[in-house]
Amino acid sequence: MKKKLKKILKRKLNKKLNRIRKHLCLPPKPPPPPIECDVLAYVTNRYDNTVSVIDTTTNTVIATIPVADQPWGVAITPDGTRVYVGTFSPNMSVIDTATNTVIATIPLGVPSIGVAITPDGTRVYAANFYGNTVSVIDTATNTVFATIPVGNTPYSVAITPDGTRAYVTNALSNNVSVIDTATNTVIATIPVGGYPYAIAITPDGTRVYVVNFTSFTVSVIDTATNTVIATISVGRYPSGVAITPDGTRAYVTNQSDNTVSVIDTATNTVIATIPVGNTPIGVAITPDGTRAYVVNEFDNNVSVIDTATNTVIATIPVGDTPLGIAIGTVCP
Repeated sequence: MKKKLKKILKRKLNKKLNRIRKHLCLPPKPPPPPIECDVLAYVTNRYDNTVSVIDTTTNTVIATIPVADQPWGVAITPDGTRVYVGTFSPNMSVIDTATNTVIATIPLGVPSIGVAITPDGTRVYAANFYGNTVSVIDTATNTVFATIPVGNTPYSVAITPDGTRAYVTNALSNNVSVIDTATNTVIATIPVGGYPYAIAITPDGTRVYVVNFTSFTVSVIDTATNTVIATISVGRYPSGVAITPDGTRAYVTNQSDNTVSVIDTATNTVIATIPVGNTPIGVAITPDGTRAYVVNEFDNNVSVIDTATNTVIATIPVGDTPLGIAIGTVCP
Protein backbone atom coordinates (compact mmCIF):
# COMPACT_ATOMS: atom_id res chain seq x y z
CA MET A 1 0.00 0.00 0.00
CA LYS A 2 2.79 2.38 0.89
CA LYS A 3 4.67 1.70 -2.39
CA LYS A 4 1.52 2.38 -4.39
CA LEU A 5 0.92 5.65 -2.51
CA LYS A 6 4.53 6.74 -3.20
CA LYS A 7 4.12 6.12 -6.93
CA ILE A 8 0.89 8.16 -6.99
CA LEU A 9 2.51 11.06 -5.14
CA LYS A 10 5.56 10.92 -7.43
CA ARG A 11 3.39 11.09 -10.55
CA LYS A 12 1.46 14.07 -9.17
CA LEU A 13 4.71 15.83 -8.25
CA ASN A 14 6.13 15.28 -11.73
CA LYS A 15 2.98 16.66 -13.33
CA LYS A 16 3.24 19.80 -11.21
CA LEU A 17 6.90 20.21 -12.05
CA ASN A 18 6.18 19.86 -15.76
CA ARG A 19 3.49 22.53 -15.55
CA ILE A 20 5.93 24.85 -13.75
CA ARG A 21 8.62 24.26 -16.39
CA LYS A 22 6.22 25.14 -19.20
CA HIS A 23 5.34 28.45 -17.58
CA LEU A 24 8.90 29.41 -16.74
CA CYS A 25 10.70 31.52 -19.41
CA LEU A 26 14.33 31.38 -18.44
CA PRO A 27 16.78 33.49 -20.49
CA PRO A 28 19.15 31.49 -22.70
CA LYS A 29 22.67 30.94 -21.43
CA PRO A 30 24.89 33.73 -22.76
CA PRO A 31 27.51 32.66 -25.33
CA PRO A 32 31.16 32.71 -24.24
CA PRO A 33 32.97 35.96 -24.97
CA PRO A 34 34.78 35.98 -28.34
CA ILE A 35 38.50 35.28 -28.32
CA GLU A 36 40.37 38.51 -28.92
CA CYS A 37 43.48 38.04 -31.04
CA ASP A 38 46.22 40.56 -31.76
CA VAL A 39 48.18 41.12 -34.93
CA LEU A 40 51.74 41.65 -33.73
CA ALA A 41 54.99 42.54 -35.48
CA TYR A 42 58.28 41.13 -34.17
CA VAL A 43 61.34 43.25 -35.07
CA THR A 44 64.94 42.11 -34.52
CA ASN A 45 67.33 44.78 -33.17
CA ARG A 46 70.87 43.67 -34.02
CA TYR A 47 72.97 45.73 -31.61
CA ASP A 48 70.48 45.74 -28.72
CA ASN A 49 70.28 41.95 -28.83
CA THR A 50 66.52 42.33 -28.52
CA VAL A 51 63.23 41.85 -30.33
CA SER A 52 60.65 44.65 -30.27
CA VAL A 53 56.99 43.59 -30.26
CA ILE A 54 54.66 46.03 -32.03
CA ASP A 55 50.88 46.03 -31.63
CA THR A 56 49.73 46.83 -35.17
CA THR A 57 46.39 48.18 -33.91
CA THR A 58 48.04 50.99 -31.94
CA ASN A 59 51.43 51.00 -33.72
CA THR A 60 53.23 51.01 -30.37
CA VAL A 61 55.93 48.78 -28.91
CA ILE A 62 54.33 46.64 -26.19
CA ALA A 63 57.35 44.49 -25.25
CA THR A 64 61.11 44.25 -25.70
CA ILE A 65 62.59 40.75 -25.47
CA PRO A 66 66.28 39.97 -24.85
CA VAL A 67 67.52 37.26 -27.26
CA ALA A 68 70.82 35.76 -28.45
CA ASP A 69 73.57 38.06 -29.77
CA GLN A 70 72.92 40.08 -32.92
CA PRO A 71 69.47 38.89 -34.00
CA TRP A 72 68.54 39.16 -37.68
CA GLY A 73 66.04 36.78 -39.29
CA VAL A 74 62.69 36.12 -37.66
CA ALA A 75 59.60 34.00 -38.34
CA ILE A 76 56.38 33.26 -36.47
CA THR A 77 54.62 29.89 -36.41
CA PRO A 78 51.27 29.66 -38.25
CA ASP A 79 49.40 29.22 -34.95
CA GLY A 80 51.08 32.34 -33.53
CA THR A 81 52.46 30.64 -30.43
CA ARG A 82 56.21 30.78 -31.16
CA VAL A 83 58.72 33.13 -32.78
CA TYR A 84 62.05 31.81 -34.06
CA VAL A 85 64.93 34.29 -34.22
CA GLY A 86 68.08 33.69 -36.28
CA THR A 87 71.22 35.44 -35.05
CA PHE A 88 74.87 36.13 -35.83
CA SER A 89 75.72 34.10 -32.75
CA PRO A 90 75.71 30.32 -33.24
CA ASN A 91 72.33 30.08 -31.50
CA MET A 92 68.67 30.52 -32.40
CA SER A 93 66.22 31.96 -29.84
CA VAL A 94 62.66 30.67 -29.46
CA ILE A 95 60.07 33.09 -28.05
CA ASP A 96 56.78 32.11 -26.40
CA THR A 97 54.30 34.74 -27.65
CA ALA A 98 52.01 34.24 -24.63
CA THR A 99 54.70 35.53 -22.27
CA ASN A 100 57.09 37.24 -24.71
CA THR A 101 60.03 35.41 -23.17
CA VAL A 102 62.71 33.14 -24.61
CA ILE A 103 61.82 29.53 -23.76
CA ALA A 104 64.55 27.74 -25.71
CA THR A 105 67.94 28.34 -27.29
CA ILE A 106 68.89 26.08 -30.21
CA PRO A 107 72.63 25.63 -30.92
CA LEU A 108 73.32 25.79 -34.65
CA GLY A 109 77.09 26.18 -34.59
CA VAL A 110 77.07 28.98 -37.20
CA PRO A 111 75.21 32.28 -37.70
CA SER A 112 71.76 31.89 -39.24
CA ILE A 113 70.12 34.85 -40.95
CA GLY A 114 67.14 33.61 -42.95
CA VAL A 115 64.36 31.79 -41.08
CA ALA A 116 61.18 30.20 -42.47
CA ILE A 117 58.56 27.87 -40.98
CA THR A 118 56.54 25.21 -42.79
CA PRO A 119 52.77 25.82 -43.14
CA ASP A 120 52.02 23.00 -40.69
CA GLY A 121 54.37 24.58 -38.13
CA THR A 122 56.42 21.41 -37.58
CA ARG A 123 59.71 22.49 -39.17
CA VAL A 124 61.98 25.53 -39.19
CA TYR A 125 64.43 26.06 -42.05
CA ALA A 126 67.38 28.28 -41.11
CA ALA A 127 69.89 29.59 -43.67
CA ASN A 128 73.36 29.33 -42.15
CA PHE A 129 75.19 32.35 -43.56
CA TYR A 130 78.76 31.15 -42.97
CA GLY A 131 78.04 27.44 -43.07
CA ASN A 132 76.78 27.13 -46.66
CA THR A 133 74.04 24.94 -45.25
CA VAL A 134 70.41 24.99 -44.14
CA SER A 135 69.49 23.59 -40.72
CA VAL A 136 66.13 21.87 -40.34
CA ILE A 137 64.64 22.15 -36.85
CA ASP A 138 61.85 20.05 -35.34
CA THR A 139 59.59 22.53 -33.53
CA ALA A 140 58.26 19.84 -31.17
CA THR A 141 61.70 19.28 -29.68
CA ASN A 142 63.54 22.44 -30.83
CA THR A 143 66.42 20.34 -32.09
CA VAL A 144 68.22 20.19 -35.45
CA PHE A 145 67.50 16.90 -37.20
CA ALA A 146 68.88 17.62 -40.69
CA THR A 147 71.58 19.78 -42.29
CA ILE A 148 71.41 20.43 -46.04
CA PRO A 149 74.38 21.66 -48.12
CA VAL A 150 73.38 24.55 -50.42
CA GLY A 151 75.29 27.32 -52.22
CA ASN A 152 77.79 29.91 -51.03
CA THR A 153 76.57 32.22 -48.23
CA PRO A 154 72.87 31.30 -47.95
CA TYR A 155 70.95 34.36 -46.88
CA SER A 156 67.17 33.92 -46.98
CA VAL A 157 64.67 31.09 -47.20
CA ALA A 158 60.99 30.86 -48.15
CA ILE A 159 58.66 27.86 -48.20
CA THR A 160 55.85 27.15 -50.68
CA PRO A 161 52.27 27.30 -49.35
CA ASP A 162 51.92 23.52 -49.71
CA GLY A 163 55.10 22.99 -47.71
CA THR A 164 56.78 20.77 -50.31
CA ARG A 165 59.62 23.09 -51.35
CA ALA A 166 62.03 25.50 -49.67
CA TYR A 167 63.77 28.15 -51.78
CA VAL A 168 67.11 29.45 -50.49
CA THR A 169 69.07 32.45 -51.80
CA ASN A 170 72.84 31.89 -52.03
CA ALA A 171 74.33 35.39 -51.98
CA LEU A 172 77.83 34.67 -53.25
CA SER A 173 76.76 31.92 -55.66
CA ASN A 174 74.24 34.21 -57.39
CA ASN A 175 71.65 31.45 -57.38
CA VAL A 176 68.73 29.87 -55.55
CA SER A 177 68.69 26.31 -54.18
CA VAL A 178 65.38 24.43 -54.26
CA ILE A 179 64.94 21.90 -51.44
CA ASP A 180 62.47 19.02 -51.46
CA THR A 181 61.19 19.14 -47.87
CA ALA A 182 60.17 15.47 -47.92
CA THR A 183 63.75 14.32 -48.48
CA ASN A 184 65.61 17.48 -47.40
CA THR A 185 67.75 17.38 -50.53
CA VAL A 186 68.46 20.02 -53.18
CA ILE A 187 66.57 19.17 -56.36
CA ALA A 188 67.32 22.29 -58.44
CA THR A 189 69.67 25.29 -58.61
CA ILE A 190 68.42 28.44 -60.35
CA PRO A 191 70.77 31.23 -61.57
CA VAL A 192 69.48 34.71 -60.65
CA GLY A 193 71.01 38.19 -60.33
CA GLY A 194 73.93 39.52 -58.31
CA TYR A 195 73.99 38.75 -54.58
CA PRO A 196 70.44 37.44 -54.13
CA TYR A 197 69.28 38.70 -50.76
CA ALA A 198 65.64 38.29 -49.77
CA ILE A 199 62.97 35.98 -51.17
CA ALA A 200 59.17 35.64 -51.08
CA ILE A 201 56.62 33.29 -52.63
CA THR A 202 53.15 34.20 -53.89
CA PRO A 203 50.18 32.78 -51.92
CA ASP A 204 49.25 30.49 -54.81
CA GLY A 205 52.78 29.09 -54.87
CA THR A 206 53.35 29.72 -58.57
CA ARG A 207 55.95 32.50 -58.39
CA VAL A 208 59.06 33.26 -56.36
CA TYR A 209 60.36 36.83 -56.09
CA VAL A 210 64.12 37.14 -55.45
CA VAL A 211 65.75 40.45 -54.59
CA ASN A 212 69.20 40.86 -56.20
CA PHE A 213 71.20 43.27 -54.02
CA THR A 214 74.00 44.25 -56.42
CA SER A 215 71.99 44.00 -59.65
CA PHE A 216 69.26 46.39 -58.45
CA THR A 217 66.69 43.92 -59.76
CA VAL A 218 64.10 41.33 -58.76
CA SER A 219 64.10 37.91 -60.43
CA VAL A 220 60.73 36.18 -60.86
CA ILE A 221 60.85 32.37 -60.82
CA ASP A 222 58.14 30.07 -62.16
CA THR A 223 57.90 27.24 -59.61
CA ALA A 224 56.54 24.81 -62.19
CA THR A 225 59.76 24.98 -64.24
CA ASN A 226 62.16 26.53 -61.70
CA THR A 227 63.30 29.06 -64.27
CA VAL A 228 63.45 32.86 -64.24
CA ILE A 229 60.58 34.25 -66.32
CA ALA A 230 61.04 37.98 -65.62
CA THR A 231 63.60 40.46 -64.29
CA ILE A 232 62.32 43.72 -62.79
CA SER A 233 64.46 46.84 -62.24
CA VAL A 234 63.91 48.43 -58.82
CA GLY A 235 65.89 50.85 -56.64
CA ARG A 236 69.50 50.70 -55.52
CA TYR A 237 70.57 47.81 -53.30
CA PRO A 238 67.21 46.14 -52.81
CA SER A 239 67.16 44.14 -49.58
CA GLY A 240 63.70 42.91 -48.61
CA VAL A 241 60.54 41.66 -50.27
CA ALA A 242 57.03 40.80 -49.09
CA ILE A 243 53.91 39.86 -51.05
CA THR A 244 50.35 40.85 -50.16
CA PRO A 245 47.97 38.05 -49.08
CA ASP A 246 46.00 38.39 -52.33
CA GLY A 247 49.21 37.99 -54.34
CA THR A 248 48.71 41.15 -56.41
CA ARG A 249 51.56 43.27 -55.04
CA ALA A 250 55.19 42.79 -54.02
CA TYR A 251 56.83 45.38 -51.75
CA VAL A 252 60.62 45.70 -52.18
CA THR A 253 62.89 47.77 -49.92
CA ASN A 254 65.72 49.74 -51.57
CA GLN A 255 68.53 50.44 -49.08
CA SER A 256 70.44 53.24 -50.82
CA ASP A 257 67.36 55.04 -52.19
CA ASN A 258 65.47 54.98 -48.87
CA THR A 259 62.40 53.84 -50.78
CA VAL A 260 60.04 50.93 -51.31
CA SER A 261 59.18 49.77 -54.83
CA VAL A 262 55.66 48.39 -55.31
CA ILE A 263 55.41 45.73 -58.02
CA ASP A 264 52.22 44.69 -59.78
CA THR A 265 52.64 40.90 -59.94
CA ALA A 266 50.26 40.59 -62.90
CA THR A 267 52.52 42.71 -65.13
CA ASN A 268 55.77 42.51 -63.14
CA THR A 269 56.22 46.26 -63.34
CA VAL A 270 56.86 48.88 -60.66
CA ILE A 271 53.68 50.88 -60.13
CA ALA A 272 54.72 53.04 -57.15
CA THR A 273 57.81 54.18 -55.25
CA ILE A 274 57.35 55.13 -51.60
CA PRO A 275 59.85 57.24 -49.59
CA VAL A 276 60.53 55.69 -46.16
CA GLY A 277 63.31 55.97 -43.56
CA ASN A 278 67.08 55.59 -43.72
CA THR A 279 68.28 52.26 -45.15
CA PRO A 280 65.09 50.20 -45.32
CA ILE A 281 65.77 46.50 -45.14
CA GLY A 282 63.12 44.14 -43.73
CA VAL A 283 59.46 44.31 -44.78
CA ALA A 284 56.32 42.40 -43.79
CA ILE A 285 52.62 42.76 -44.53
CA THR A 286 49.65 42.33 -42.18
CA PRO A 287 47.37 39.30 -42.68
CA ASP A 288 44.57 41.51 -44.04
CA GLY A 289 46.95 43.14 -46.54
CA THR A 290 46.14 46.70 -45.49
CA ARG A 291 49.54 47.62 -44.03
CA ALA A 292 53.19 47.06 -44.91
CA TYR A 293 55.76 47.46 -42.12
CA VAL A 294 59.26 48.51 -43.22
CA VAL A 295 62.31 48.30 -40.97
CA ASN A 296 64.66 51.30 -41.35
CA GLU A 297 68.10 50.09 -40.23
CA PHE A 298 69.87 53.39 -39.58
CA ASP A 299 66.85 55.34 -38.30
CA ASN A 300 66.08 52.72 -35.66
CA ASN A 301 62.41 52.78 -36.56
CA VAL A 302 59.66 51.16 -38.61
CA SER A 303 57.62 52.88 -41.31
CA VAL A 304 53.96 51.83 -41.65
CA ILE A 305 52.58 51.99 -45.19
CA ASP A 306 48.88 52.09 -46.04
CA THR A 307 48.74 49.71 -49.01
CA ALA A 308 45.57 51.36 -50.37
CA THR A 309 47.31 54.71 -50.84
CA ASN A 310 50.96 53.58 -50.72
CA THR A 311 51.82 56.32 -48.26
CA VAL A 312 53.53 56.22 -44.86
CA ILE A 313 50.95 56.72 -42.11
CA ALA A 314 53.07 56.07 -38.99
CA THR A 315 56.65 55.75 -37.80
CA ILE A 316 57.46 53.57 -34.79
CA PRO A 317 60.74 53.83 -32.82
CA VAL A 318 62.34 50.45 -32.05
CA GLY A 319 65.81 49.28 -30.93
CA ASP A 320 69.36 49.72 -32.23
CA THR A 321 69.88 48.69 -35.86
CA PRO A 322 66.63 46.86 -36.63
CA LEU A 323 66.90 44.33 -39.45
CA GLY A 324 64.22 41.64 -39.65
CA ILE A 325 60.47 41.64 -39.16
CA ALA A 326 57.69 39.07 -39.02
CA ILE A 327 53.96 39.64 -38.51
CA GLY A 328 51.45 37.14 -37.20
CA THR A 329 48.16 36.70 -35.38
CA VAL A 330 48.57 35.91 -31.68
CA CYS A 331 45.59 34.65 -29.66
CA PRO A 332 45.41 34.17 -25.88
